Amino acid sequence: MSNYIFLFDLDSTITKQEILPTISERIGKTKEMRELTEATMRGEIPFKTSFLSRVKILSNESVSEVNDIIANIPLNEAIANFIIDNSERCYIVTGNLDVWIKGLMNKLNMHSHVYCSKAHIKNDKIFQVISVADKELIGKQFVQPIVVVGDGDNDSGIAKYADIAIGYGGVRNIAPSLLKNIDYAFYNDEICVRFLKSLL
Repeated sequence: MSNYIFLFDLDSTITKQEILPTISERIGKTKEMRELTEATMRGEIPFKTSFLSRVKILSNESVSEVNDIIANIPLNEAIANFIIDNSERCYIVTGNLDVWIKGLMNKLNMHSHVYCSKAHIKNDKIFQVISVADKELIGKQFVQPIVVVGDGDNDSGIAKYADIAIGYGGVRNIAPSLLKNIDYAFYNDEICVRFLKSLL
């Protein structure tokens, strides 16, 4: 039996949609959110800068409503089920805010196995972003061998330190910077999970 720990990106890896653009569609801010998200995915804007800008766009929205929307976002079922079935060996590493993804983390049984950005809320609104998750630094903390699964530019740093790095392109194109740092690329969640199970 291997001792791999599995680290998963959230947006477009576990979910079938990018989370912040999905929320922005509900409030009529699709264009500016999409432009920021796409530029970030391509590595044209640093993740931290882009994320804070995107949070600002959504900062007047009810945190509880955003949480409910995200909790019910469509998932790549095979990947989600792998995480649920192997929850003690899996972690989610995402830049998304703790207060927004709490419901989805509970659904995936990952409430205590998630590394994410953090914020304070006041009157059910984002009051202040406290920290923005740095995936590369998070990856370096693990002492057991890690398998990383992601799709974006901000996954490329952690992929460099992974014992096995996987690009998942089932929802959107794998970022060019990530393609340079992966061992495998999968474009179907069931095929991806078949490989992950071989590592258990």
